[in-house]
Amino acid sequence: MISIRSFLILFALLTTTLQYGQYTDDINSNRPGESMGGFSVGKSIFQAELGVYGINEQHKLSNEQVDGFDTKLSLRYGAFLDKLEFNLDLLYQNDQQQLNFENVSRSGFKQTTLGVKYLIYDPNKNYEKKPNFLSWKANQRPDYRKLIPAVGLYAGMNINTKSIYSFPNEPQITPKVILITQNQFEREVLTINIIADKIATKDPSYSYIITLTRGFSPRWIGFIENQGIKGYYYSDAIIRGGAAFLISQNLQIDASMGTNFKNTPSKLFGGIGLSWRIEKNNDK
Repeated sequence: MISIRSFLILFALLTTTLQYGQYTDDINSNRPGESMGGFSVGKSIFQAELGVYGINEQHKLSNEQVDGFDTKLSLRYGAFLDKLEFNLDLLYQNDQQQLNFENVSRSGFKQTTLGVKYLIYDPNKNYEKKPNFLSWKANQRPDYRKLIPAVGLYAGMNINTKSIYSFPNEPQITPKVILITQNQFEREVLTINIIADKIATKDPSYSYIITLTRGFSPRWIGFIENQGIKGYYYSDAIIRGGAAFLISQNLQIDASMGTNFKNTPSKLFGGIGLSWRIEKNNDK
């Protein structure tokens, strides 16, 4: 099995190469939802996405209550190919747990994941819709090509930091794979993630995320999202919603909130976020 040190060295070597390629006028952020888009940030582009969330959990059966905050950080970098992206995802939690008349302060990393994403298929690559000058009716037909999604694949490694939030007997390194589809309609974007986490272990987890994003103006977007999780230690169904505002081509702020549909435990959370893109010698 590859060691953490070897993987970090390989990741650092890969991400030090700067090249030029795919570029979007405005920042391409995965926030404020939890799903991962199929497209990379573009070659030689570095991007940081940060979110801070207040959380409240109440477990009806054990009479447990948790209050605190999460800090999520995603670092993304495009290199080598315009379809390739390397990323690091971190989730740090700090909370107060009330259980059996005891109040315990806890903190630690709930997620540390290194990964690579690749765009397998783009339906609009080398395609340009041309008007039919001989038929007005043909030009009014629905564009069924938009039903064909872009397809991406993510492969990563979870690193167990042995924090208080780690599952019992969890291996030091576990694999994670995500199949990504993304449809671009007129003003809407539909993103679907099918996730297999901690696979090839005794306690794998499987989930999906469906995110619908709509642009209301050149600067404002809103989203609604559903996530389902099935695992040995944790299963849930979650709904989220929120909005994002484009301050500039390279800077976006957002706000979101969400809840789940059970009481073992019930969850309520909300927060704000920031996405920042750094361009260096980019050939637009």
